[in-house]
Amino acid sequence: MGSLSIWHWIVVIVVVLLLFGRGKISDLMGDVANGIKAFKKGMQDDDKAPEKPAEPPKTIDHNAAPNTAARTDVGSKAV
Repeated sequence: MGSLSIWHWIVVIVVVLLLFGRGKISDLMGDVANGIKAFKKGMQDDDKAPEKPAEPPKTIDHNAAPNTAARTDVGSKAV
C-alpha cells in the first residue's frame, strides 16, 4: 500500500494527457529544448575573448606642481 502500483501511474498519465493534451506537452518540451540551446549559446559567448583590444588605462599625474598663487579674497574682513 506504501508504493504506487502500475494502475496508479496509468491513471496519473491519463489525467495529465486529458488536461494538457499531446500538443501542449510536445510544445512545452520544444520550448524547454530551445531554452537550453539559448543558455548554452550564451555561455559560449561569455567564454569568447573581446574582439577589439581594450584601451590602455588612463593615469592621473599625481606629481604635478600645486598652484602656489595666493588668493586674496580668502578670510573675513572686519567692517
